[in-house]
Amino acid sequence: MRRRSSTRLRVAVLVARLLCAALFAFPLLFMFVSSLKADTDIFKDVGSVRAFLPVGDISLDNYAGVFDTVPAARFLLNSLGISLVTVALGILVNSMAAFALSRLSWRGSRLALSVVIATLVVPFETFALPLVWWVDKLPWLTMHGLRLTWSTGWLDTYRVQVLPFVANAFSIYLFYSYFQSIPRQLDEAARVDGAGWFRIYRTVVMPLSGPAIATVAILTFLPAWNSYLWPLMVVQTEELRPVMVGASYFFQLKVHWGEIMAYSTLITLPVLALFLAFQRAFVNSIASTGVKG
Repeated sequence: MRRRSSTRLRVAVLVARLLCAALFAFPLLFMFVSSLKADTDIFKDVGSVRAFLPVGDISLDNYAGVFDTVPAARFLLNSLGISLVTVALGILVNSMAAFALSRLSWRGSRLALSVVIATLVVPFETFALPLVWWVDKLPWLTMHGLRLTWSTGWLDTYRVQVLPFVANAFSIYLFYSYFQSIPRQLDEAARVDGAGWFRIYRTVVMPLSGPAIATVAILTFLPAWNSYLWPLMVVQTEELRPVMVGASYFFQLKVHWGEIMAYSTLITLPVLALFLAFQRAFVNSIASTGVKG
């Protein structure tokens, strides 16, 4: 009887998981299938199971139309570069800040951690306009011929889309929580061998923090890739715009829903690929943080 009950429970859990997976997969499936159909076929199939099946007049014309309508390749490269640089700098800066809060003993560390956590309750929209004013006043080195000169203002550049979002309070706290689960005896052993704090960070703590790194990478990549409001405020040159701002191009003139679905598919694939690549480490990090943090 116990075996039968256990088998039934497993089957029920499996069915529930499949239903949940199907529920979340249906919009993506509809988007991908619709990207292969003409607009008339999309609206004709809505309301039936054909909306989720690649049936009828299937072609890649919508994808070709995307690249004819907008500079999609440029937008994709911009977002990819901005997101990857933000992720790389974010992992470095936030992990070093968390290491200082977690492993170093200094007066005010608890207060500093409390201030970092407190910033999580402040929505971005409340300081977006003051941030635009500040970035317009910041200096930067620019190259004029063979000369390096100081210029003022970061607006309409790649750096304004990256640097303001490198430091992230949630990433610092996640690294901090994960570092707390790493035994301090490893630090002491490294100190006995003559290692400094930066070497301990580089060779002891970070190699053991793979799940936390993967989680921060995903949680940093997503808002960088999906950024819309900030680029809309600070970027005017078309060559510098990311994919989300590029999506608005399709709604300016006549709307072609097949092309919109094709464009949406193109900008969704990198996110899915990233999550599938790091999903195991992501789940392990969340589980370990919840248990030990």
